[in-house]
Order: sequence, then C-alpha cells, then structure tokens
Amino acid sequence: MKNKISLSMICLLMVGLGIMMSITNGKRVQIKQVRKEVSQVNKQQKQVTTQIDNLQTTYNASDAIAKSKLLAFAKVYYTFSNQADYNQRFSQVSDILSLSDDQKNQLFDSGLDETGGSRIDNMGLTSRYQTATSYTSDLDNQTIEVLATVIVQTSGTGQKPINQTVLLHGWFDTKTQKLVSIKINTTN
Repeated sequence: MKNKISLSMICLLMVGLGIMMSITNGKRVQIKQVRKEVSQVNKQQKQVTTQIDNLQTTYNASDAIAKSKLLAFAKVYYTFSNQADYNQRFSQVSDILSLSDDQKNQLFDSGLDETGGSRIDNMGLTSRYQTATSYTSDLDNQTIEVLATVIVQTSGTGQKPINQTVLLHGWFDTKTQKLVSIKINTTN
C-alpha cells in the first residue's frame, strides 16, 4: 500500500512537473515573440527618426536657399539708375524665378510712360537696395513661404534720397529651387 501511495505521489509529481515545464516553455515562447516584436519596433523607430532627420536637413537647406533667392531678387529688383538698368532686371533674376506671365508682366513693367518715353530717365528715378531681413514659414506641399522686409533708397530729379521699407512675400518651390510667386507690400 505504501508503494502504491509512493508511486501515486511520484506520478502526480511527474504530471505536475510536466505541466510546469509546459507552462514555462509556453511563457518562454511568448517572451521570445515579445522580444522579437520590440526589436522590430526599435528598427522602425530608427528608420522613422532617420527619415525625420533627413527631411529636417532638407527643409533647413531649402529654407536657407529660399531666403537667399528672395534677397537676391530684392537686390536686383530695387537697384537701377536709368532705363537700361531697369529693363535688365528680369534677365538678371530670371534663372531664380518661375512666375506666371501675368505676374512677370506685373512685376517687370517696361518703365515707359503713355507716350512711349522713358519714365525712369525723364523723371530721373533711381533706386538702390540698402538692406533686408528675411523670414520663412512652414513647408507646405514642397513650397516654402518666405517674407523679406527690404530697405530701399529712392530718389528722382530734384528730390532728396529717402529710405523706404518694402515687404516682399514670396513662395519658393523646393523641387524646382525657384521662386514661383512674389508679391510686394501685400501678405495674401
């Protein structure tokens, strides 16, 4: 009888040990699966962080280019001392612009009066870029909004030169690396 009880207890211990090993092995499999998933999440997080860093680097570089191109435009646009200088402004900045024909015609008029004479030469109009400060806004669909406050010295025949402040509001396309729109003294 003692042998049967001992044998029964040993069998129960073996069954209990088997159950414990089965449970422990199942938990090990679950732990291994969780570790694998954590590893995948860490890899994805590294990839996303790298993508964000690359995007930010691209944006910062494009941001600086957008500001420099708007300032380059301002320097040329607001510097002339005669009709010939006035007429050459577009050709000097055409490589940094991608404007609609309507906007190009609006910004770069002929400088002639109704009689066909030179308004610039007849009135002795001159303009000289002095300085500027530029700012950028968010990147939106490959376009950076860029603003500049420009100080320009202007004069005409018999007039004392005066400084004027002008607001330039432009949009820079990061794909073409060109200014695609420019407005003067308006923000919309």
